[in-house]
Amino acid sequence: MKERIWQRMLSGRRLNLAEPSALDIEIEDIARGLSRINRWSGQTSGRHGLSVAQHSVLVTEQLRLLKPKASIELLRAALLHDGAEYVIGDMISPFKKFIAGSYIEVENALQAVIHQRFSLPHPVPKVWTQSIKRADRQVAWLEATELAGFSPAEASKFIAKRPEKLLQDTLEASSPDEAEQQFLKLFQEIQP
Repeated sequence: MKERIWQRMLSGRRLNLAEPSALDIEIEDIARGLSRINRWSGQTSGRHGLSVAQHSVLVTEQLRLLKPKASIELLRAALLHDGAEYVIGDMISPFKKFIAGSYIEVENALQAVIHQRFSLPHPVPKVWTQSIKRADRQVAWLEATELAGFSPAEASKFIAKRPEKLLQDTLEASSPDEAEQQFLKLFQEIQP
């Protein structure tokens, strides 16, 4: 029997993990996948797990708060910054650092074709990476303190310094369906 190295998406696309193609990337597949993948290994309070889709929306909105004149390309890169996870899942940062190697190669290859599909540069310009990472860390601080059981001091020590400006002070995880719709709505809003 031949080994399968592709994943079938609900759109009908077959994404080859060894040789991904931008032709097999659909935003609806990304939104669906990310909305059903939990951050923090699912170790969050509330009725629903915090999805990568909701996180991506929060990061994009936080970036808008920090950079009100951000280009739509930068905002799209922020929304898709964890895009590859729709296929390979989300790993907590300590585990990613522990295994590295092949996982990072597959993640980078998928991220490159996602960027190609949505007319974004890959690799992302360093100034974009810095802006997205800053917003990402600030949102992670909020997630950690609101949903993942970290004290503000602990989150400030291990994740990021307490943000001076946050898009919101409280956080509740959305249902997967709500997160998927929020992601798609924001994507449509920041299309060229």
